[in-house]
Amino acid sequence: MIPLPTITPMMVVLAISLAANAGLGWAYLGQRDETTAAAGQRDQARADATACSDAAQDLRELADKRKAAAAPARAAAASTAQGLQQRADYTLGLQPKVPGDMCASMQALGDEWLQGRAVK
Repeated sequence: MIPLPTITPMMVVLAISLAANAGLGWAYLGQRDETTAAAGQRDQARADATACSDAAQDLRELADKRKAAAAPARAAAASTAQGLQQRADYTLGLQPKVPGDMCASMQALGDEWLQGRAVK
């Protein structure tokens, strides 16, 4: 028989130390991988946020250009609307042509409108 080596307390301490160091190394590597993945996600989130911000800025610039291009059309529409509002105020302020007969009053109002339209 081969004699077995005697296990000394120093060997036990070294074995425990070796096992603890291996466990710490394993935990370190796992944490390092998680940190690397988190950094990658952070960088991707920053890139996405920057792209979103750039796209929003581009849309803002496009909206400003369209607003400037539409300004003459809005001014013309406001001018037309002002004339139409004055006409509506005039029409709404009229007294019925035939008091008590709304249908005849509306007919008279329509005739007057058609005559005014023919003049234009």
